[in-house]
Amino acid sequence: MIKEKSPEFWRATLALGCGSFMIFSNLYVTQPLLPEFKTIFEISSLEANASLALTSLTLGLSLLFYGPLSDALGRKNIMLITMLGVVVVTFLLAWAPNYPSLLVLRAIQGFLLGGLPAIAIGYMGDEFSKKAVALAVGFYIAANSLGGINGRLFSGWMADVFDWRASFFAAGCLSLVCLAIFWWALPPSRHFQPQRFGWSSFVRPLGLHLRHPLLLVAYLIGGLNFFIFVNQYSYITYLLAGEPWQLASRWLGLLFLTYLSGTWAASISGRVALVLAQPYCMALGIGLMLLGSGITLFPNLISILLGLLISSFGFFFCHSNASSWVSRQATEARASASSLYLVFYYLGASSGAFYLDPFWRWAAWPGVVAGSVMILLITLGCSLWLARQDGRTLNQLHAAPSHKMP
Repeated sequence: MIKEKSPEFWRATLALGCGSFMIFSNLYVTQPLLPEFKTIFEISSLEANASLALTSLTLGLSLLFYGPLSDALGRKNIMLITMLGVVVVTFLLAWAPNYPSLLVLRAIQGFLLGGLPAIAIGYMGDEFSKKAVALAVGFYIAANSLGGINGRLFSGWMADVFDWRASFFAAGCLSLVCLAIFWWALPPSRHFQPQRFGWSSFVRPLGLHLRHPLLLVAYLIGGLNFFIFVNQYSYITYLLAGEPWQLASRWLGLLFLTYLSGTWAASISGRVALVLAQPYCMALGIGLMLLGSGITLFPNLISILLGLLISSFGFFFCHSNASSWVSRQATEARASASSLYLVFYYLGASSGAFYLDPFWRWAAWPGVVAGSVMILLITLGCSLWLARQDGRTLNQLHAAPSHKMP
């Protein structure tokens, strides 16, 4: 197994980090463009959000397919093929003739984007030692946030200097570089054990994981947190594009630099989890999301940025621990377990706008915060329930040696 901090560990982590950076750059490339899409194509805010929501939806649904497929056929080649498909579609998006065709291409792109996220943590579970998995997942999710920052930052800048088509062209060029590094650096699978591919390979693992109450609650935590977090950023762009700030696309892209606190949170999450139980880490992260959301209500730009920094730290700290915890709890079909977590995660992202839009229309940004707090209180309760159950499991394990074996 690949040991933590070994040369092979850093090479594999570099490859998966570059792949993750590429995937999330492409996923979020449209987010700072939403106000521009609304104006150029003369559509509503909810219709503009579809350019992100539809991609998140197809990505989430694709995970149901890629996880079982990789359990049967292997990890690396599927990741490579889907990443190549992403590069092709990203370049095609730069020449989309109208908004409906852009949405169709974004839906296809979303399905291809799911290849790496569905498999990466399963690959780690196969090839890395347990300590190395906790450390590598933190770096991998840090790369997620860096990719999200890059996609939004350069997309907003390119659209402001040139136009929205240039945003996709730049994303395609960067994706080619990431694909080359991934292909060169990722070690082949050595401990992968193929499972029989068939209908049961899709259905059985899903049923197994969904019947596992601890996994199911972790799935809900990840999905509902992202349901709120990513869509808060969509509505904050509408807030800051309007009076009194009237920020242009390049400045809206800079807004996503607040994700850097999330990058740091993800990178330290593995070390914190060595001293604090992961469900408590999840609860701590959600508490910070609640705090950050409240701070954004102060009507000045510095408060809004500070609130987003705190919220981003809390979200990625929770997400990193939840995804790692799922990988540890799954006793079989790890890729399917991690994929199912991400299904909930991205279905949350794709549906959150439908939940928050009525709050936005009702009371603008304060309404969005009110709707967010309702959901985050639910996930906070779920994380505390997990902590209680996790404690019971540990007590049972400590008590087990005192019993006679049958």
